[in-house]
Amino acid sequence: MPMGTAAQSFGSLTLLVLVASLVVLLAYRLARLYRPESAGSPRGWLEVDARELGASGYGKLAWISGLSLFLEMAMIRWVSSEIRVFAYFKNFVLVACFLGFGLGCMLCRRRIHLNVMLGPLLLLTILLTVPSESLLHKLIAQLPVLLGSGSEVHIWGVPAAPVSWSGMFLAMLFVVPLFAEIALVFVPFGQLVGWSLENAKNGVTAYTVNVQASLAGIGAFTVLGFLTEPPRVWVLVAGALSLIVFWRNSRVRVAVGLAFLCCVILLSLPDRRDRTTYWSPYQKLTLVDETHKSGVLSYSLNTNDSWYQQVVNLSPEFARAHPAEFAKSPIEWNAYNLPYRFYPAPPSALVLGAGMGNDVAAALRNGAGSVVAVEIDPLILKLGRELHFEHPYQSPRTRVVLDDARSYMQNSHEQFDLIVFSLLDSHTTTSHFSNIRIDNYVYTREAMMQARRLLRPDGLLIVKFQVETPWIAGRLHGLLQEIFGEAPVQFQSPPQFFTTGGRFFVAGSRERIEKALADPALATFVGAHAGMAMEPARVTTDDWPYFYQHAPGLPLSVILVSLAVLLTLGWFLRQVGGGAGLVQPGFFLLGAGFMLLEAQIVSRMALLFGTTWVVNSIVVSGLLCLIVAANLVYQAWPGIPLWWAYSGLMLTLVVMYMVPTDRLFFESWITRVLVATLVLCSPVFFAGIVFVSSFAKVKFEGSALGSNLFGSLAGGLLESLSMWFGLKALAVLAAVIYLGSVVGLRRVRQAS
Repeated sequence: MPMGTAAQSFGSLTLLVLVASLVVLLAYRLARLYRPESAGSPRGWLEVDARELGASGYGKLAWISGLSLFLEMAMIRWVSSEIRVFAYFKNFVLVACFLGFGLGCMLCRRRIHLNVMLGPLLLLTILLTVPSESLLHKLIAQLPVLLGSGSEVHIWGVPAAPVSWSGMFLAMLFVVPLFAEIALVFVPFGQLVGWSLENAKNGVTAYTVNVQASLAGIGAFTVLGFLTEPPRVWVLVAGALSLIVFWRNSRVRVAVGLAFLCCVILLSLPDRRDRTTYWSPYQKLTLVDETHKSGVLSYSLNTNDSWYQQVVNLSPEFARAHPAEFAKSPIEWNAYNLPYRFYPAPPSALVLGAGMGNDVAAALRNGAGSVVAVEIDPLILKLGRELHFEHPYQSPRTRVVLDDARSYMQNSHEQFDLIVFSLLDSHTTTSHFSNIRIDNYVYTREAMMQARRLLRPDGLLIVKFQVETPWIAGRLHGLLQEIFGEAPVQFQSPPQFFTTGGRFFVAGSRERIEKALADPALATFVGAHAGMAMEPARVTTDDWPYFYQHAPGLPLSVILVSLAVLLTLGWFLRQVGGGAGLVQPGFFLLGAGFMLLEAQIVSRMALLFGTTWVVNSIVVSGLLCLIVAANLVYQAWPGIPLWWAYSGLMLTLVVMYMVPTDRLFFESWITRVLVATLVLCSPVFFAGIVFVSSFAKVKFEGSALGSNLFGSLAGGLLESLSMWFGLKALAVLAAVIYLGSVVGLRRVRQAS
């Protein structure tokens, strides 16, 4: 290794260890503030009692609850976008929030230490806003490579390679302390909510207010997401809400205001002048223009700091004006034009994953009679309308559909002569409420059956995909072969400046394919670019939709992250002096069961209505409404037998398991909503009755709610078992856990 490279590597390693040590030290010092022996010490400058803040009132409880959910949603979006490794383990940030909030509920009778929230929040902001040219930012960007995935899971930009234990150790050295910092932010909010519920005049009413306000917090963040507001606005809103919560204490009010103001200022500082950053409802988008002395030649779009798309001008006028750029890569063999060598001037074309418009422009340029362009991200569509050189979205022959590709295929009754999957991949984007990536349901057996349904008998279906591992190629090849009964034509288009290239899979009418390959030039091109490496892989289904995972099982990275989370939970409990004795088994199991229910429902509802941000938000909001309904039923009938609620829960879980999702695709959208809600969401209502009934029997103890949240943490980790056994298995596991809660709640029943 050259001396300069060795010195740079040593410097990077030293910086990583120093930053990790700082994060560990801060987490350790802050966690020790809640040790039992600290309770009798003199009050610190940033310590406050919940009673001083008037936290027992319903109004203040509503503010705290709404703020907590708003901040939780913001943290998931923000951290997952800026630290790429979290984009693949979205639940990792979610369970960190559960850990901190649950710990706060456990400690609700102790003094609140505001520096436990403000210190980590400031540190996180500093880490997430370091300039992109800095060594620290580059190290953070390398975390996916360090953590690695081996060869069993494909992560964009991470080469398939044997597991590197040293790399995993270095990544965990940074990631685990960061997880602890995220958790600490939510401890004071958990304390306030726990104290409010314990001291409320009517516990059921207070719990209902808590759930309704949480619903409002989700709604507020969803609105900001669709307004494409950046993190500085999220933090500004959270800071304003926090000032209202802590207003009564002048010292704390000033500290909270200054801390959030510093965060907003840091988030407002520009990173680099040669790029523009946007925040869509799904991801962080960064636009970079490729300038030339004659003007802008193209635009590149990054998502969460990973290369994503390029806007190019392939019009005949541009090609004639720039002959040098196309000398080595003739425009007729450009990847965007290649589908039309197989089907010239199709009467109708469907482009799935239309992005900023390259494939739509190609369809129009090659004589397509009409084009339906489906894209999930409204901001990407907006940028395409504004910036694409050929203005494809302004053409009267183009109809734009803002929807998830699978949702469109499932619900459309049109038929097309040519269907193009336009490099449709999510890179780093997952649903914000589960580990399902937004394109997973596009590449399943059932999805391809729907795509074939939309294809005319003499039509062609072309899948373009950036294949980086042989088994991804094998999976797509096997998928199309199974659906069309014949092996697809497969070839690789090499990347060039004015195209992204990619692997082509051509299926459909055999007569049309043979007619196209009768052209010697096309046959020569395909032959010269065929013969790539390919390995067989299990075909993905709606029950096992993990397209980027080679085979069923638990990836090593998921196992390590889950163990790290559990160890962090144990460490926190030890630090605050409670240990496992604080955790109530019954409520823990109720939390785990509910989280598995939520994951199952969100995944299947996404399949029915689209893996979009609005669908996820509506589904989770609907589940919270069912919890409110359960509270109202309990309030009206407090003597409701627990066995009745458990019987309803088990019966509805059986129905959820037995009814296939594809049987819920009713023609009427209203009918589909009503039946899907009845079949899939009913267990939440009965689970809500079990929880509120048990919660009331322990007089709404903060430790019970904390135990429930710790269980949700465990449920979030157990959700990963669907990568092994499939999504339907989560319903079985939830049923087993809920049955176990019957035994766990024995002390509650005996006390009543």
